[in-house]
Amino acid sequence: MQQTSDRPELLIRGVGLASATSLNMIDMIGVGPFITIPLIVAAMGGPQAMLGWIFGAVLVMCDGLVWAELGAAMPGSGGSYRYLKQIYNPDGFGKLMAFLFIWQLTFSAPLSIASGCIGLSQYASYLVPSLSSILVQHDVQLALPFIGSLGVSITLTTGTFAAAGTCMLAIVLLYRKITIVGRISEFLWVGVMLTIGWIIISGITHFNSERAFSFPPGAFTLSSQFFNGLGAGMLVAMYDYWGYYNVCFLGGEIKNPGRTIPRAIIASILLVAVIYLVMNISILGVIPWQELSETATSDARRFVISVFMQRLYGNWAGVLATVLIMWTAFASVFSLLLGYSRVPYAAALDRDYFKIFSRVHPRHRIPHVALLVLGIVAMMFCSLRLTDVIAALVVIRLMIQFLAQTIGVIVFRIRVPDVPRPFRMWFYPIPALVAFAGFVYVLIMRENFLKEIRYATVLIIVGLILYHIRAWRSREWPFAKRTAE
Repeated sequence: MQQTSDRPELLIRGVGLASATSLNMIDMIGVGPFITIPLIVAAMGGPQAMLGWIFGAVLVMCDGLVWAELGAAMPGSGGSYRYLKQIYNPDGFGKLMAFLFIWQLTFSAPLSIASGCIGLSQYASYLVPSLSSILVQHDVQLALPFIGSLGVSITLTTGTFAAAGTCMLAIVLLYRKITIVGRISEFLWVGVMLTIGWIIISGITHFNSERAFSFPPGAFTLSSQFFNGLGAGMLVAMYDYWGYYNVCFLGGEIKNPGRTIPRAIIASILLVAVIYLVMNISILGVIPWQELSETATSDARRFVISVFMQRLYGNWAGVLATVLIMWTAFASVFSLLLGYSRVPYAAALDRDYFKIFSRVHPRHRIPHVALLVLGIVAMMFCSLRLTDVIAALVVIRLMIQFLAQTIGVIVFRIRVPDVPRPFRMWFYPIPALVAFAGFVYVLIMRENFLKEIRYATVLIIVGLILYHIRAWRSREWPFAKRTAE
């Protein structure tokens, strides 16, 4: 098997298990769970929304085992870029798959980073209400033949500048040696855990079981409404869980990656799943689900946890909770930008992306060009609506990356059975098949699911065109074979 070049000597393997797990967790526990609770409750229409968290946890654990096996077998920087290229033949179809992944990452990675920045600015509006003042709002519609209408809503508020400033601060902090970054991540992780712990303890000490489990009539009736609601709820839950794979993008900087990567993935999923379930049940025990559901379409959704703490302890608690959640959101932005910046770097080393992205800072030894470009694009995406960002992000990732990778782990075992695998998926191949089926379910079992699928379809079509133009000019697959003939 041809291995892609990673040039590990340019990067420092300075991230151990503690730092790797904390990076994953602060990536996972961003602002998401603090703003999406009303959305998932509204989607399922009651406390049975917890099923979305539970099934979401099962789904990401199955997919986590896919990442764990691939990450341990190919422990270089780049994550899915490296995996898809090797799985589907690095001299053939794998080149196309790797290009499509990098192409979608140009959009999905900044979308993911921007979602954390937007969420932070929305919570900041609890402290400074003027941040929610709308300065410019414009809807753009584009009709495409055979695909349908594509629409995007651009909203510029005072908080948009706060969101962009958050991203800029993350860039500044990440512009230093990885060993220092690892220590910063552990420091941020402490703040994240303090925030979660305070919310959970507050909810438990004021818990009302009748309020928490006041299921509406027909809550568990297996109707089309139930399954559509579960699909919408799982989409939100997946967004909140995502980040368990962040350590894979840093493979070239992980100590003892064959052991550290799988352990960090599995530990972070288990810990975060427990945290989410306990936190959400405790909140439902204080705030009636009907009230949470009503806030899903109102400005109150932006800072529901601040209202929760204010109701329990007073104004001071609402302010303190807001500050802590802003800390948590920033920690997630920090971790996301760190991980994703390594992907175009790895692709550029293999000459599958623009050469400039392969540059490493001479003193800090980090891929600084990739870091700056992704950060700047994320700042631009801060003008989009958060709900649109979340839905588009999840669907684009599923269609272009996750579906190919879950099946790919099986293809890789068949194609290259003898490659060293320090970690092997438990109960192979069941987790990969469950993950694939679950992702398809989330894609189609939602109302208006075609909206985001259109975005992903356009990205795939444009990506295919760009790849073939590039491959034709450089005489790479599939044109290299024709030339040889």
